[in-house]
Amino acid sequence: MAQDPSLPDIPFHAIVEQSLAGIYVLQDECFAYANATWAALVGYTPQEMIGAHLDRFVPPDFLPEVLRRYHLRLDSNPPSLRFITRGLHRDGRTIYIEVHGTRMMFGGRPAVMGVGVDVTQQLRNEQELRTSQQRLRDLAAHTARTLEEQRQSFARDMHDVLGGMLTSIKMDASRVLKRSEGEETRALVQGILGLTQQTIDAVRSMSEALRPSALDHLDLSVAVRRDLQEFSRRHGIAHRVQAREISARLSPRRALAVYRIFSEALTNVARHSQAMLLEVALEPAGDELVLAMHDDGQGFDPATVAGPALGLLGMSERAHEIDGTLRIDAAPGQGTRLELRAPLL
Repeated sequence: MAQDPSLPDIPFHAIVEQSLAGIYVLQDECFAYANATWAALVGYTPQEMIGAHLDRFVPPDFLPEVLRRYHLRLDSNPPSLRFITRGLHRDGRTIYIEVHGTRMMFGGRPAVMGVGVDVTQQLRNEQELRTSQQRLRDLAAHTARTLEEQRQSFARDMHDVLGGMLTSIKMDASRVLKRSEGEETRALVQGILGLTQQTIDAVRSMSEALRPSALDHLDLSVAVRRDLQEFSRRHGIAHRVQAREISARLSPRRALAVYRIFSEALTNVARHSQAMLLEVALEPAGDELVLAMHDDGQGFDPATVAGPALGLLGMSERAHEIDGTLRIDAAPGQGTRLELRAPLL
């Protein structure tokens, strides 16, 4: 093919020397060629590198691995390989270089030609990001545990202490009613009795909302069924449920996390779905618990969710805490489907 006369006649050697990527040729475990960019990665000049053995530029503990990969490529097993290697800088620092090496013939003998870029800062940034994400997850888990402990304490105090005090007031009012003779006094005491009973019912309801007693004394499936009945009564959304007893094969910590995810999903359905029917299934599948929820509401486009969607984020983090996976599928006009999978005992 004839060369385009409009293109300048730039020697290939000059292109290689001016490349922003490091380029090298290895032969007999030594550098047969290195451009200025490659040499600068480890703090040397090309002249200092050419003819020098690999052991001068690789940390001693990593040299066997580098030589193994070098000989694999010489043996065409595979002939081309891309990986991140460790280099030894002239000042003693360890650097990380992403290289793509390929078997070739150089001077009539097998060699490895490669291209490399310094990814030390990139890997450091990625590690710092992973560390930060893990710290945030640890903080979220600690916050969730603390909140659960407070909920349990408040629920217990409301049920045992406040509930006990209200019950005593009701019993005393009943005694007063038996001894009252005037109609006005009796009517007043009856009003007190009715208000006291309403307060007892409200305290019981708030205590159950903080921590359902079924989680401690019955089964997760019972709590799910009770909440769905209250959900349908309060919001006018019909439900169908298939829930099998599961708590015997589920640790209390996992049962509580599953229940909190279920509760948050119910809240989302009530607030946003405009659904007529909610279908819920809670059952084991092999070594996993599966919670599936599907509503026939308006759905949504996950890509256009405004704000941080803290409810969805909270459910995802709870699933992560129990080594589970949470999947939410939604589309406008097609409702929303949630599936949680978590290990059983």
